[in-house]
Amino acid sequence: MTSSQGVIDARQVTKKLRLGKLEIAALRGVNMCVEAGEMVSIVGPSGSGKSTLLGIIGGLDTPTSGEVYIDGVEISRLGEDKLTEIRNEKIGFIFQFFNLIPTLTALENVALPIEFANQRRYKPKKRAKALLQQLGLGDRLNHRPSELSGGQQQRVAIARALANNPPLLLADEPTGNLDSESGAMVMETLHQIRAENGTTIVLVTHDPNLAKQADRILTLIDGRIEQESLPEKLAIG
Repeated sequence: MTSSQGVIDARQVTKKLRLGKLEIAALRGVNMCVEAGEMVSIVGPSGSGKSTLLGIIGGLDTPTSGEVYIDGVEISRLGEDKLTEIRNEKIGFIFQFFNLIPTLTALENVALPIEFANQRRYKPKKRAKALLQQLGLGDRLNHRPSELSGGQQQRVAIARALANNPPLLLADEPTGNLDSESGAMVMETLHQIRAENGTTIVLVTHDPNLAKQADRILTLIDGRIEQESLPEKLAIG
């Protein structure tokens, strides 16, 4: 097994999707490397392959060809049991629509990944409580998602993503379902997490103002990374 040089190392990743009789190339030979502690934004028009790429990096989908290394482990051909373990311990996911379990409280939602970990490093409820308090939700521990605002739900989702202290956070339009004030708070939280823990963050976004908060911006067009730029060079529009 060849070790990756970064937390993420994607090599010649392709993904073909079949829609009826049509075969569509969602990704066309993507190469990307993300170092420990970096924040990288992935931007591009709708249908460019951003979410597909994020799903493959996160082990939620498999590439048609190519290799993906996460923290030195090649995940592209792993069996589901091992892949589940990698996702649980090394990757935290943050989605636009929160994906919280509606029947569980905030505390229970955050504790869940710890309870499923093969090698449990934390006491589930103690860790969940500490994370929620850190994110300003100490008075919402026993509230269910329907009793929380959108911004509060997303902070619960962030706490859940951090439950097992993964080295990598993958965020797919994390502010897309929030008002501007809540969105700014979520981004502030991500920056704080990165500063305190050295967490690597990959952010998919349509918002150029969010993209510019990253160290690097990768522009994906028609399944290829067509441009890599520094934040000050990203055109808004």
